[in-house]
Formats: sequence, C-alpha cells, structure tokens
Amino acid sequence: MVRRSCWLALLVLLVAAGCNRGGARRVGMVPKGRAHIFWQSVHAGAVKAAREKKIDLIWNGPTAETDFTGEVQIVDSMINQHMDAIALAPVDRKALVSVVERAATMHIPLVIFDSPIDTGDITAQVATDNYHAGALAAERMIKVLNGKGKVAIVAVQAGAASTMAREKGFEDAILANAPSIQIVDKRYGNSDFAQALAVSENMLTAYPELDAFFASNESSAVGAAQALESRHSKVKLVGFDSSPALLEGLKSGAIDSLVVQDPFRMGYDTVIAVAEKLDGGTPRKIQNIEPIVVTRENLDDSAVHERLFPDLDKYLH
Repeated sequence: MVRRSCWLALLVLLVAAGCNRGGARRVGMVPKGRAHIFWQSVHAGAVKAAREKKIDLIWNGPTAETDFTGEVQIVDSMINQHMDAIALAPVDRKALVSVVERAATMHIPLVIFDSPIDTGDITAQVATDNYHAGALAAERMIKVLNGKGKVAIVAVQAGAASTMAREKGFEDAILANAPSIQIVDKRYGNSDFAQALAVSENMLTAYPELDAFFASNESSAVGAAQALESRHSKVKLVGFDSSPALLEGLKSGAIDSLVVQDPFRMGYDTVIAVAEKLDGGTPRKIQNIEPIVVTRENLDDSAVHERLFPDLDKYLH
C-alpha cells in the first residue's frame, strides 16, 4: 500500500508538471510609455497576436518616456519572474543594454520593438524604418515650401534612437535635395506635450521669419500645432504619428501632413516574432514596417483609414 501511494503521488506530480508545461506562455511587453495613442495601438496589436498564439501577455511600461531607470526596473522584474520571453521598446539605446544582455544570459528571448538598441543580444527587432520616415517628411517639406525657406525641428529626446533616426533622415534629405531650405533650429520636447508647446513657442518668437516646423513624434507634433493655432500662424507643419488632436489639425489645415507609422501592426508582428522563437523557429532579425505620408487628400483612402483607426476597444476592453 505504501509503495502504491508513492507511485500515485509521483503520478500526480508528473501530471501537474505536464499541465504547467501546457499552460499559456508568459510574455512581458514593455513600451516606452503608456500615455500616447501610439502605445495603445501597439498594445492592441500585441493583444490580437497574443490571443491567436495563446500567450499570456503582461503589458507594463514607465509613465514617462524619459524614465529609462523605471524601464530598467520593469525589465529586471520580468527577468526575475522568469518570463518565457520579453519584448521591449528601449527608452534609450545605451541605458537599456545591460538589462537586455542580462536577459540573454538568462536564456530569455528578447525582441526589440519601435526603437533599436546598441547590442546584438536580441532575438529580433520590429520597427518602422525611421531614417526613411524622416526622409519622407523632408520630401513633403520640400514640396510644401517649393524648395526654399526656413525650418525648425521640434525634436523628441536625445538618446531615443527611433526619433533621432527620423530627425537625421529629415536633415540629411533636406541637405541633399534642397540646399535653399535652411534648418535654423532644433529643440527637444522630451515626449511631453507642454514642453513641446513651450519650445515651439520659443522658436516662433526667436525666428519670426520661420516658414515651417518638422515635429518628429506625436507629442512634438501636438505641441507645435497648439503653438501655431494659438498664434493663428501661417507656418507650415509636417508632423509625425497620429492622434485625434492631430487628425483634427490635419482636417482644419493647421497641419499640412503627418508621417504615420503602423503601431497596431508593430505590436502584432512583435508578438508573432516572440511566438515563432518560443515555438522553436528563428524569426527574421530585422523587420521594418513602411511608414506613409497622410494628407487631407488621402485621409479617406481605405488603406490610410485602416492604419489610422485600429479597433482599440476590441482588444483593450
């Protein structure tokens, strides 16, 4: 009887272990922030993929997109919880290297999304081709200004690789293709609406002859648009990303155009890459998502509409 009881106990343990292995895989996903519509769209796309792949998605990011210390702590916590995999949008391309490499030493697959990082210890990277996106913004700016004028850049944050690449792509394309356009200033809004508004107002005051702004993310574009609207300014604005406020500005004419990513697809493709790795496959290392330029003329096109208005309620509520 004792021997039989021991065998029964062992059988129970084996069954329990098997059930645990068959349970949903836990994947931690860490955005740069939580406030902007962009991250909510990424979240929705990630949830769609997680449902399809039977993944338990744990979404958590810092409140401010400048808080790399908070982001490091979140990733560290996920490593300590032995997540099956982690997806990360690094606030800073250097500051997050150590925690990414720690995940690698713990054999936790880590997929980078939105913004690159200065280490090769990653499973894959899913992001917009941001340098190309900046060049697209420059192409639109050259058309708007007929190849001549003065432009200021409402930038995002020093050290944020994705937006730095956009700004560099814009600057390089202007220099190469429109020597009569002068970039007179560049100031950082640090992913904060109020700061972006303040630096935009300061540049409008400093350069009364300014012809246009390029704003390289959602908060920068919103701040620049608010500054222009408050002064009833005729300065043109080529912005980046989309939100209800930015689309209203586009419709009203306060914003000339927006370079738009596909955050829903970014979230979806990131989790698909994670699932492929967990299933024993090898996801493509670099996965670029093509941006598009949205104007009042193409705003109602079906492909544009689908990108601008993902069904967030279906996946986040």
